[in-house]
Amino acid sequence: MAEIEYIKKDLKLLSNSEKITIYQNFFKTGKGQYGEGDIFIGVTVPNTRKIAKKYRKISLEVISKLLDSKIHEERLLGVLILVEKYQKLSDDKIFLFYKKHNKKINNWDLVDLSADKIVGNYYYKNKDKINNLYKLAKSDNLWERRTSIVSTFYFIKNNNFKPTIDISLLLMNDRHDLIHKAVGWMLREVGKRNKKILLEFLNKNYRKMPRTMLRYSIEKFSEKERQKYLKK
Repeated sequence: MAEIEYIKKDLKLLSNSEKITIYQNFFKTGKGQYGEGDIFIGVTVPNTRKIAKKYRKISLEVISKLLDSKIHEERLLGVLILVEKYQKLSDDKIFLFYKKHNKKINNWDLVDLSADKIVGNYYYKNKDKINNLYKLAKSDNLWERRTSIVSTFYFIKNNNFKPTIDISLLLMNDRHDLIHKAVGWMLREVGKRNKKILLEFLNKNYRKMPRTMLRYSIEKFSEKERQKYLKK
């Protein structure tokens, strides 16, 4: 049996059929929804992480096969193994592989569990190349755009807020709800560490921010502060 088959078999052993319908609804797999056609086998993230740790030494070629899978948890496994590899080796080849396959990292959980840890880390260490992250924010691909903003979480955790502010402005007029949520989430994280910077951004932009983006960004404000922005 090929290595990829052993990996898939181990993952399948941890599946729970009762979770399949829950995941299909949660990740919007219906016709016309962002996750249309995504297949689930009902494996939890903690269990997927266990398999990722077991197989963290597999080749990028095998990971590529996982990312080609129509099964959500197999793609997630590939992503989590990439994170394991990058955090241990900090190898630029892993970043370049992620970048090449970004469109296959095609649901919000896959992006959110990996973008800051790989893409954000890479551009934080290679700030001379950060214009490429801004270019990603202009991509026609939803998941690449989400990657661009979620990647800035690594900068936020290191008290560098400029990339988040810059990319939030680039995505201000994005039409997709998943981008509104991601931008609002990152702005909220900025506010947790430096409320002054968030307030400066809001005071300049709250009138043109999508409602969801605004709500997410001010979620930690007092009710009085929240209403100040929402009512205006």
